[in-house]
Amino acid sequence: MTRKLSAILPDLTPLRTLREFRLLWIQGLVTYFGSSMAMIALPLQIKDLTNSPLAVGAMGAVELVPLIVFGLYGGALADAVDRRKLILLSEAGLGLLAVILLVNALLPEPALWPLYVVAAGVSALAGIQRPALDSLIARIVPHAQLTAAAALNALRWQTAAVAGPAAAGVVVAFSGTATAYALTVVGFVASVLMCLRLRPAPPSKEAAKPSLRGIAEGARYAWSKPVLLGTYAVDLSAMFFAFPLAIFPFLAEDLDAEWALGLMYGAIPLGSVLISLTSGWASKVRRHGLMVVFGAGGWGLAMTLAGLMPNIWLVLFCLMLAGAGDMLSGLGRSTIWNQTIPEELRGRLAGLEVLSYSVGPQLGQVRAGTVAGWTGTRPAVWSGGVACVVAVGLLAAVLPKLMTYDAATDEDALRRKAQQEAELAAADAAAGTGAAEAPAPGAVA
Repeated sequence: MTRKLSAILPDLTPLRTLREFRLLWIQGLVTYFGSSMAMIALPLQIKDLTNSPLAVGAMGAVELVPLIVFGLYGGALADAVDRRKLILLSEAGLGLLAVILLVNALLPEPALWPLYVVAAGVSALAGIQRPALDSLIARIVPHAQLTAAAALNALRWQTAAVAGPAAAGVVVAFSGTATAYALTVVGFVASVLMCLRLRPAPPSKEAAKPSLRGIAEGARYAWSKPVLLGTYAVDLSAMFFAFPLAIFPFLAEDLDAEWALGLMYGAIPLGSVLISLTSGWASKVRRHGLMVVFGAGGWGLAMTLAGLMPNIWLVLFCLMLAGAGDMLSGLGRSTIWNQTIPEELRGRLAGLEVLSYSVGPQLGQVRAGTVAGWTGTRPAVWSGGVACVVAVGLLAAVLPKLMTYDAATDEDALRRKAQQEAELAAADAAAGTGAAEAPAPGAVA
């Protein structure tokens, strides 16, 4: 029985043995919980001020350009500066933006324009921070534990994403958006204090200054690798066509279930949690490309059903299934990225990953809001799900190397494994400690 449970339950080895991973995991849990409060409050406040699905969907358009520009630049920065310092400063900046939301919400007549300004600022800082976070994980977690670490990171986000929206729905309903923003500020203060405990993670001595040439080098590398290209394309397609979260307030209204808005936002991460809590099997998987394709296809199919169901409980069930599919695809993508990308390009490729899993949702919000304005809310949901399934199927057909990826035989995966083993051995020798608690290569203990 114990063996059967261990094969199903998530592998906790990275949390038990890696100090830096533990700190990042706890810090991220606090940040995600606070951010999810604002994620609910912000579109709801725009809806209350405008009563327009186009105005809510426009939030995605406002966030798009900063995310593209700063995501790419943040990837170059992550290869050139201390990643810990980059994470710390961007986290502090996000906290200041939460303060602006709080101050605006406390005004007798809150203004609309600060909400869009803050949304753009959050997008820019997230674009700078995320490559540093992602590339740091690939540096401090041993190759054999990367899938387990990805599952634990996803579980961290999902726990906050389930609890945060559910709590935010109650907080906003009974205390208003100002209280939700205040809790977001508190979360960022706690997160900054934890970031201060991280060890420095300076770049390698050969690292070049951030430049357009360096960004282009990372893009050329990604373009030359069909497996990587496939992960980006599948995720972009799934999120662009089937990410209708911005119009959930209107979907809840159509279903005469405004009380369930927080549950709707929480149902997707709840489905992801169910996969994470039973992810022990994932560490044994080698065909991660199949996970990417089948998970993304499942996401689209579930969103199609969510748009067609007439009952709120059936919609919530479909959204939960969508979250399970997204988690399956995300595990495959994260593992492929961390298994195959060389350390010297990790930050820049992490910048491209930010575009892959962030630009898609932003464009998806614009698409959903625009289509909802033309056809109504529910057709905007189910039509996007159908388009997602079709797009993922076509990409799987034209990118066969993604479908046949095998971690045990792929040349890039084997090369990266040897590189990381050498890095960890060097760090272990320099620090004179066990590899499990050794600082990141190049870091000062």
